[in-house]
Amino acid sequence: MTPFFQSLGMSYDWAWFVSTICGILLIALPLMLAVAMIIYVDRKIWAAMALRRGPNVVGPFGLLQSFADGLKVFLQETIVPSAANKGLFLIAPVVTFTVALMAWAVIPFNSNAILADINVGLLYVFAISSLGVYGTIMAGWASNSKYPFFSAMRASAQMISYEVSIGFILICVVLWAGTFNMNGIVLAQKGHLFGIVNGFVFNPLLFPMWVLFLISGMAETQRAPFDLTEAESELVAGYQTEYSSMAFAAYWLGEYANVLLMCALNATLFWGGWLPPLDIPVLYLVPGFVWFLLKVFFFFFVFSWVKATVPRYRYDQLMRLGWKVFLPVSLLFVVIVSGYLMATGHFA
Repeated sequence: MTPFFQSLGMSYDWAWFVSTICGILLIALPLMLAVAMIIYVDRKIWAAMALRRGPNVVGPFGLLQSFADGLKVFLQETIVPSAANKGLFLIAPVVTFTVALMAWAVIPFNSNAILADINVGLLYVFAISSLGVYGTIMAGWASNSKYPFFSAMRASAQMISYEVSIGFILICVVLWAGTFNMNGIVLAQKGHLFGIVNGFVFNPLLFPMWVLFLISGMAETQRAPFDLTEAESELVAGYQTEYSSMAFAAYWLGEYANVLLMCALNATLFWGGWLPPLDIPVLYLVPGFVWFLLKVFFFFFVFSWVKATVPRYRYDQLMRLGWKVFLPVSLLFVVIVSGYLMATGHFA
């Protein structure tokens, strides 16, 4: 995009700046629209599994329900509790929403459709996703209320527990791909199995890592059955209890943007990203971003399916799963994968 703006007479610096802003808007605006629609899809999936209709009044088939909800919260008053730390209270949802958008900068939608094609893209995603918990912790502390504070403590412990496992899982992927670059990881999956199947997930040594990554992703995004930070039967609404209006909506937008990010990471790291399922020339006639979006939607369906059917874990079960099951298993597979790659001369 930079050469295009240079052709209009701009200097390189200004052309790069304008093209970067355009790239950010091309990702952020459709993503926010996608979040609004994906909330509608989420509610429809839950309704179908409970033999209900779901949203069906506002707009055709209820498609405008999310926009009506957004307008409603936009027109409401933002109430700040008198005992709250006003500055932190108001900035916490902004942090959550902003961090949720930042990670999308290195997600490849196609071979050349990526905002920042950096060599350490996976490290960038790992670092940015670790910052998401700060919005929750800030909200719990600033609310000056017991339930939000308990929620913030749970969020910090939960994030730490599953970040460690995710780190070891990503090491396995990086070892096999030989790069931290997100596009490089996608290309390393081309013809991975029998020279025709695209995707690390079909590798017997990496399939268990995908299962762990999928479950850890649900815990990392605080989705059911790991939504202990906003368990309504225990903590009212957790860290969101004291929030209203657009501050509350920002948390919802951030939460669903993070869920979509986890779906995108599942597709990119294990299922071939923008590559078609099979390395057959005719399948490449379909644009890469279409394959990518189909995979993301499939994983979002899985996330909704789990939320609609699996009961919430107790907190001790959550901690046990993270520390006593996922951590040792992911560490063991780091040893197995690296040992296999050394033995087969992959690093030679």
